[in-house]
Amino acid sequence: MQTLPTDLRQQLERTVIEARNVAEAGACAALKEFAVHHRPYGHMDAGQRILRRRLRAHARQLGDRLLNARTREHTIEHLVQETAYKHWHSMLFARFLAENDLLIEPENDVAITLDECEDLARGQGSDKWALAAQYALHVAAGV
Repeated sequence: MQTLPTDLRQQLERTVIEARNVAEAGACAALKEFAVHHRPYGHMDAGQRILRRRLRAHARQLGDRLLNARTREHTIEHLVQETAYKHWHSMLFARFLAENDLLIEPENDVAITLDECEDLARGQGSDKWALAAQYALHVAAGV
């Protein structure tokens, strides 16, 4: 296999760094929606509060820590990085499968393209990448 020319390697590196930054920003926003970084929001139901507690516990396992017991402020840097990393790799895996005609729609057990995935996602009110990642998990699990 031939290596990429230097200019293309640099372009790839810049794109990967930009994608990582976008993934981390998205992960941070999603985690803040669940108030992982501070007191729970008043509108949160019991299920959301349970998820919030689990996310905070996982953050502590990763090395994030409680900053202030009174305000319940909590760091989430490690949790953000892990969430972004997992999301990025699920998207990358879904793309790899789709490009190699290996992304399988589990209900009909047929290979689908990302365009077809987009059509299915639109019908479900979902995002094509979220649906593609879900299908990729089925492929990885052999379900």
